[in-house]
Formats: sequence, C-alpha cells, structure tokens
Amino acid sequence: MSNKIFQIYAKDFLPRIKIRIEQIRHGHRIRGKPPMIARTLKQRLESLNREDPKISFKVDIGFAVPKPSKDVKQIWWTKRAAIRSDSEMERRSRNRSLFVDLNYVKESWLETNSPFHIRRIAEHYGIFQHLFGDAYFAPIVPLQINYNLDDDKSVGVYKGNVIKPKEACKPPVVEYKAQTGTLWTLVMSTPDGNMQNSEDEYCHWFLGNIPENKLERGEQIMDYLRPIPVRGVGYYRYIFVLYKQTRRIDYTEYKKIQPCLQLNERNWSTLEFYRKHQDHLTPAGLAFYQSDWDPTVTEFYHSTLDTKEPIFQYDFPKPYIKPQKWFPLKEAFNLYMDRYRDPKEIMKEYLLRKLKNVHPFKVPKPPLKYPNAYALDKDLPSWLKTEMRKERLGLGRVNDLK
Repeated sequence: MSNKIFQIYAKDFLPRIKIRIEQIRHGHRIRGKPPMIARTLKQRLESLNREDPKISFKVDIGFAVPKPSKDVKQIWWTKRAAIRSDSEMERRSRNRSLFVDLNYVKESWLETNSPFHIRRIAEHYGIFQHLFGDAYFAPIVPLQINYNLDDDKSVGVYKGNVIKPKEACKPPVVEYKAQTGTLWTLVMSTPDGNMQNSEDEYCHWFLGNIPENKLERGEQIMDYLRPIPVRGVGYYRYIFVLYKQTRRIDYTEYKKIQPCLQLNERNWSTLEFYRKHQDHLTPAGLAFYQSDWDPTVTEFYHSTLDTKEPIFQYDFPKPYIKPQKWFPLKEAFNLYMDRYRDPKEIMKEYLLRKLKNVHPFKVPKPPLKYPNAYALDKDLPSWLKTEMRKERLGLGRVNDLK
C-alpha cells in the first residue's frame, strides 16, 4: 500500500517540485513563465516582425538592371583564365608587389554590381522608405557629384559620406552619361530638416527638362540651397535623385521666385511628386551624403535667411543651493561664500589676482624650493591657511586660468 502511495506521489508531485525549484535563484523567484514553457527570443521577434505578404511588399519603380551580353561575358572569362594561368602574377601577389588598377576595378564594378550595392546601401540608410514609401529602384545611371572648394580641391558625394555645410555652400558639379536626345530631371532634397511639418521634406535644388547631361541648359525650378542642419539634431541626409523623362514636362507649379529664401516655400514630398508624374518620370540615378552643424550655419540663418537659428539642446537646471546660514560649521569660509556669488565676478577676481604677478617684460619670480617649510601665522583661520598653501604649491582655481 505504501509503495503505491509513493509511486503516485512521485508521478504527480515530484515534477512540480522540480519545476518549482528550478524557478528559484538565490532566494529570488523568476518572474513570468518558466524557461521550458516561455517562448524564446527568436520566436517573440518573429511574431513581432511578422508581415502580411498581401499588404507589405515593395514595388520596383525603376529600370531593369541591364545584363552583360554573351560577348562581354566571354571576354571576362578569357581574362580570368589568363590571370589564373599567369604564374608571374601569382608570385607578385604572394610577395605583395602586384599592382592593381583601381580605375579599372571601379569601371568593372559600375558595369556589373553597382546598382545592387547602391540599392542595399540606400535601404540601410532608409532612403527609399522616407522618400518613396513602399517603392524602390536600382540606380542604373552612375552619378558623379563634386563640390568644388576655394583651394582647387573638391569633395565628392558618394553613398552616405559626411560633407560639412561649409564645403557645400555652392552648387555641385553633376556628371552622368546620357544618350542623345534624352531629357532628365534632377532633384536634391532632405527628409530630415523640415521644421514646419516633419512629414514633408525640403527641396534644396530642382532642375527639370535637362537635355542629355547639360545641366546649364536645363530649367532651374528651384535654386540651390546649401545644407542647413540644425544644431543639436545630428546628421541630415541630402539626397540627389535623377529621373529620366519620356517627354518634356511643365514644372510651372513648382517654380519659385529666385533666390527662394522662404523655407516654407521649399516644402517638398518626393512621393507626391512621383505619383503625379510617374507616367513620364522614372528614377535612374541616386547619390546622397550626410551633413551636421558647423558655425557657418549660424551665420547663414542670421545674415541670409534673416531669422533666428533653431537650436535643440537640453537646458540643464541650475544646481540647488541650500539657504545661507549665519554660522556654517565645518565648511571652508571662502568656498561657502563663493556659492552665493556670481561666477563671473569670482573669475574676474581670480584673473586680476593672477595678473598682479604677471609682467609682459619681466621674468616671473621663481617658486619656493620648499613651500611647506615656511610656517604660517597661528592666528590665521584654517580656510585662509589652506588657500595660502595652495597658492604656494600652485594649486587652486586661480592657477587654472589660461
């Protein structure tokens, strides 16, 4: 009889006791379900990020990426076989003396995998999501954009590199390959800088009906506006999108009085613009860079835009100072009194005290060889003795002034 009772107890209660003991760690109980019942982190993330394929899908609005012809592929395979059979090249590669033509490498990359790589980089930076929503495109037309500086140097726009506002004051030089008789549209915008409506963008440059790659002959709808990232926000993305037109388009509704210095007139929506002209526009080129605040932005807001510069920063509260006492015990008298004085007045006093011992044409007095060997007056208060010792040793706030 006792054996049957023990079997029932072991069968029904021991597993529960085991689970109960596993939930106890150093006197604390694990909250939630036990590990053998709760879902794993991977399962929870899959349930949170689950998407309905009928609703959430991406639409390709660009051109198809051209595939290399059979003749081009045959040339590549021939070159590859010749390189592999070249023992001298293998030896130089092993000895790190092999010369690689980077221009040839770049040209090969532009002809093969550049549209796919640029698209992946743009997706990483959220370019398509914030400009076109659920649409994307493969940039099959390479853009070469350079900002010329005053000292005969230039800064190139690539795929997310950082360019300061000081370097992007003037319109850049844009180059691309275009077939004869084609028309193009170039738009530069930022989805990060609109201060009136966070859902809109700012259009920084708009050139339409560009014949082939001659930008100077295109129609300037909006003049160039330099980057104006706000202080305290971080990096802004400035994006160039090149569209290929099927015919000439009337952009009169977007045309502004130039120079256009009213930011509210530069409100822009790339998605709405594309929806309206999608029958005659196809995105083909993409380049973008990042920019953050520098002192020239403040000058541009004040002198050119004639407005107050917006600044995003945290206003720290002033430190709490307890009410003053008549007899502060166990506190240095001078430090206690300095709490209730103007910091500028204190720094001015220290500066004047330091300037008394500084002469522009005389050598300063040599410091004491043994500063602590000189006795101080016993009748002096302790706080004053401490200050005198600090002055002898070259310590204290007065010595921090430069």
